[in-house]
Amino acid sequence: MENPEQRGQDKTLICDPTQINATQENEKIIEWEDFGHELARLWSLTSALKEANEKKLNLQEKLQYFIQVKTESLTRLNELEEMRERLVARKVMIGNMSTHCKVATEDAKKQEKMLSTELRSWLVAGTSLSVARKRLQESNRTLNEKRGYIKLKNMQRKLRARQQYMISQVSLLYPVKILVGPAQEQELESYPSSSRLGNSSVSKPINCGTLTILGLHLTMRPFTKMSFFTDKKEVQKSATALGYVAHAVSLIASYLQVPLRYPLRLGGSCSYVNDNVPPAGPTTLDFSWKTPLSATVKPVGFPLFLKGQDTTRAAYAIFLLSKDIEQLLNFIGEDSLGPRHLVANLKELLRCVQSSEFIDTS
Repeated sequence: MENPEQRGQDKTLICDPTQINATQENEKIIEWEDFGHELARLWSLTSALKEANEKKLNLQEKLQYFIQVKTESLTRLNELEEMRERLVARKVMIGNMSTHCKVATEDAKKQEKMLSTELRSWLVAGTSLSVARKRLQESNRTLNEKRGYIKLKNMQRKLRARQQYMISQVSLLYPVKILVGPAQEQELESYPSSSRLGNSSVSKPINCGTLTILGLHLTMRPFTKMSFFTDKKEVQKSATALGYVAHAVSLIASYLQVPLRYPLRLGGSCSYVNDNVPPAGPTTLDFSWKTPLSATVKPVGFPLFLKGQDTTRAAYAIFLLSKDIEQLLNFIGEDSLGPRHLVANLKELLRCVQSSEFIDTS
């Protein structure tokens, strides 16, 4: 049963002229004879449309499946790529670790060789130390006896006599004399100083004159005031005299077995005196007891000549050389005459070593 409202709506729709015209245009008049053929054609079209829809659904399902498979395959490819990158990174890491292991193995072998060498040296040192300890015990046992003490004193006297002889040869190589007149020289047998016994030596000559070493006079005038009018020959003679003094001091120190506080670098008239200067900086005094002195100080050479040098540095070099002579004088129990008396201190050193008191010193 149709609803009256629907009927009214159908009537309204049919009564609309535009709709009537559209319906008339879409309508197709079919003859009765062709109705069966048209009905069959529509039926076949409906069946074909149904089959097409089914095929479309099947294709959609297959396409969805293929899309899903493709998505999964892309995901797995990404995972495989990440795994491949991780594998490459692992290979690189393993290669680095193998290289480090090889280097560590080589270092370990080198350290093992060094340790074995040090161990051998320690064993040798221990053996030599035990031998030295035995000798020391025997020496102490011998010295405890009266005869051993006398033997030691005799050995010391022989050593002193040998040192005295060698230093006397130095005094012959570099004789220090006093120039009394313009062309007359005499030996300076005594010079005012304090002896080991506390008595003053014989008074100096009436005409003191000037000291010379190997005939050369050492003057300090060019070292205090250098000018254009300074005599170049006098400067060269002073440098040569300082070279003689430095060589004599080096020989005497080696014979007495005294390491000089300010080492000498011999070069004739171009000799130097080294002074160990600590490095500049705020941590200069922060020395550790484990750090050797040679690693914290740097030797600086000061010239014992004036050619092309600063007068202040040359004067300081003469002061250091005088300190070396003072060190040797203190070693044998004598006092220095002062830093200004360089050649006089050397003469006093030679005189004291060649005296009989030097051999009798215990």
